[in-house]
Amino acid sequence: MTLKEIAQKAGVSISTVSRVINNQNSKAASKEVQDRIWQIVRETGYTPNISAKSLQKGEQAPINTRSLACLFARTPDSPNDPFFSSLARSVETAAYQQNYLVKSSFTAFDLTETASNIRMFMDPSINGVAVLGRIDKAGLKFLKQHCRFVAYTGLNEINAKYDQILCDGYQASVTAVEHLIGLGHRHIAYIGETNNETRYNGYKDTLEKHRLPCNASYVASVQQTSGGGLKGALKILEQQPLVTAFFCSNDVTAIGAMRAIRDKGLKIPKDISVISIDDIDTAQYLSPMLTTIHVPIEEMGQMTAKILIDRITGGHTLPMKIFLPFYLSQRESCAPPGEDGRDR
Repeated sequence: MTLKEIAQKAGVSISTVSRVINNQNSKAASKEVQDRIWQIVRETGYTPNISAKSLQKGEQAPINTRSLACLFARTPDSPNDPFFSSLARSVETAAYQQNYLVKSSFTAFDLTETASNIRMFMDPSINGVAVLGRIDKAGLKFLKQHCRFVAYTGLNEINAKYDQILCDGYQASVTAVEHLIGLGHRHIAYIGETNNETRYNGYKDTLEKHRLPCNASYVASVQQTSGGGLKGALKILEQQPLVTAFFCSNDVTAIGAMRAIRDKGLKIPKDISVISIDDIDTAQYLSPMLTTIHVPIEEMGQMTAKILIDRITGGHTLPMKIFLPFYLSQRESCAPPGEDGRDR
């Protein structure tokens, strides 16, 4: 298989294929085209020649037998979540640069002690597993028993002696809530998961620090999906009329919450401000554009692949814990409570 043949199968130019698989430009093609190219790469086992010149000419590269797997551990729907799909694509691209393929993808459903699942994880062609998103104790136990090399990435630290590439979800939440408080909001609701979730803990601790109300009527414990955001926002709007701002655990949840606000005839940010975490591509194209905490998704995926491969090849033996920075991306969905706001 050559670059030219991949381009023909994908229906794009050779230069587009080269830019996508060599990460020269993350905007080189649409998500659909990138996914199509990577699917062909996985199916054919194509890897680049050592010489950059041969890459440019589209010469044939050797078939690679080294591979990684991605485990979408957060929820069974994680592969469809923009955050996790972008994270996985970044892992795949960085692995490819070191002649590794992401051969397989698993979800939390696959972490059960069945013969078929154990065979999948013990496949000798899978050299290591990249865990995307928080994993529970049962999942960690499964990995410890059946996987030799594991690296984890997410916003929640895990209690395991694995390499961890993190963006601090707790401090990101503190930053988001402090931003709302700085704008003058005093009745701030939370929408998202709450069990063992650092983002919820950051929200709760920040409100307590400022002696602001934080009780069950301000919290909607829902799945971190657009459907969960819709359901959670409707619940809070019905039970807590004082709320003037929503802190959503991620952007997808915020999208559902924004729909609920509009369905109730309210305006963003005049009546309700909305802030979240992740900064997926869609955030800047919403109306109004979503204020969110920018998480370095691409860099997290790249670092996860590099650290995992370094461990596989014996580059390090002690578990590493690496924190990558975040920042507040201020857009249009947050403003001070209006003079006719819901808490006036």
